Amino acid sequence: MSVAESAAGPAAPPGPIAAPPAPAESAAGPLAAMRPAGRRPGAVAQWTRFLRSEVRLVFLRPRTITLLAVLAVVPALLGIVLRVAGGGGGDGGGPPFIGQVAGNGVFLAFLSLVLMMTLILPLVIAVVAGDSVAGEAGRGTLRYLLTVPAGRTRLLAVKYVTIIIFCVAGCLLIAAVAVAAGAALFPVGPVTLLSGTSISLPAGLLRLVVVALYVAAAMASLGAIGMAISTFTEHSIAAMATLLILTVGSEIADAVPQIGAVHAYLPTHWWLSFDGLLRAPVAWSAVLHGLLSFGVYAVIFLGIAWARFTTADVSS
Repeated sequence: MSVAESAAGPAAPPGPIAAPPAPAESAAGPLAAMRPAGRRPGAVAQWTRFLRSEVRLVFLRPRTITLLAVLAVVPALLGIVLRVAGGGGGDGGGPPFIGQVAGNGVFLAFLSLVLMMTLILPLVIAVVAGDSVAGEAGRGTLRYLLTVPAGRTRLLAVKYVTIIIFCVAGCLLIAAVAVAAGAALFPVGPVTLLSGTSISLPAGLLRLVVVALYVAAAMASLGAIGMAISTFTEHSIAAMATLLILTVGSEIADAVPQIGAVHAYLPTHWWLSFDGLLRAPVAWSAVLHGLLSFGVYAVIFLGIAWARFTTADVSS
């Protein structure tokens, strides 16, 4: 034995051979090796979380809360006015459904949707849609949103889905408040359709929900136009005003008989075609034409918004 070996002490007894380190994929579990390359886990959860955050942000803004309060107050005020006036419109004059309100409070909901579609609902949608992109750019938060690994296309999708949710919530709020006010101020019972057929109250309320969703689809197409305009400016007020001008211009043009050839192509022409849902059997032709028109406008202007937003130089 050498001096070095004796200084180091007795030799260690031979032991088992150490196992080689486990492969990298086994440390992450067998599912990691089976996961397709390049696929991020939880992509749907991330998108849903992004959408929830955007919906919460939009609905909790004081401005949005005020707009929803206006949508709720107008049907109640309209019912009170008609009650004080004794129902009014019984001679068949005035807006549609105004003569039926005194006999059945459910028609207050239909009347409210008709009246509010002319200006109040477009104004509310213009505020939300016009602020969707331009508002972020004006506040300087748009570039920070784009740093989130979501992409511009996903950001636009989240913005538009939020607009759709707001449209549905607003129209259902109008219908619910109007039914409650109508039940408190007028008799409520079976609903007589425009074709003269009477249906039960639950069936009438179901048709009211479908009508409210139809109106929401009309407003969603308007929201697509507003979002497209919003991608061209950093000033949300300009986007809101432009959308309102286009809406009022379309409504005026739709009332001019000399240009009747273009009426069917106007964005507001099919707004009141939900009256086909209040007939027995349902007049699906006008309803489907309306839904097709809304869908075409939504696709066209969402395409414009995508083409503009995905190529724009975002500096704010």
